[in-house]
Amino acid sequence: VPQGPPMDSSKKVDLKLIIIGALGVGKTSLLHQYVHKTFYEDYRTTLGASILTKVVAVDNTPLKLQIWDTGGQERFRSMVSTFYKGSDGCMLAFDVTDRESFESLENWRDDFLEKVIPRELDFPMVVLGNKIDICDRQVSEELASAWCKDKAIPYFEVSAKNGVNVAQAFETLAKQALLTHNELLESYLTDSIKLTPCDEPKRSCC
Repeated sequence: VPQGPPMDSSKKVDLKLIIIGALGVGKTSLLHQYVHKTFYEDYRTTLGASILTKVVAVDNTPLKLQIWDTGGQERFRSMVSTFYKGSDGCMLAFDVTDRESFESLENWRDDFLEKVIPRELDFPMVVLGNKIDICDRQVSEELASAWCKDKAIPYFEVSAKNGVNVAQAFETLAKQALLTHNELLESYLTDSIKLTPCDEPKRSCC
């Protein structure tokens, strides 16, 4: 198998990703499926936030992803929003068998964009429709796709249980986040280069 070019570890980038959405949509299970490749079937509610990390390579750049798992309970909403700051990418998750979780996406997205500083109109985001392994769906793929298309957000139908599309969704977000990170870094460096004024004529010493 031909090897790609080696990773350039001097380019290592740390990115903070956050997953948000209603209670019970499977955010913790999605994270465990991506990071540990196992189905995490512990139904305890996430209180506040917990963090998982994973190192991946995107375009030969090693990325250390710090992924924040957040609680979906309404009464924790204001606490959860304190974790948004400094995020490089956001995952919006809903449960395809729970219409209400889909309908609350708009609020989660608005709340997130309102609190992220600086606000980027094309902030790296993906939407995950989880639990496609369950037959009893209430949200069609067409409906979810249309909502995402309207907002120019990539949409993935996923199953935390079977691992379907989970890695693809995370990697798409990581790629977007890296791209935005590099663009922001470039514009920051460009802005910080000051043009020096023309040298004044040197006075002769005699």
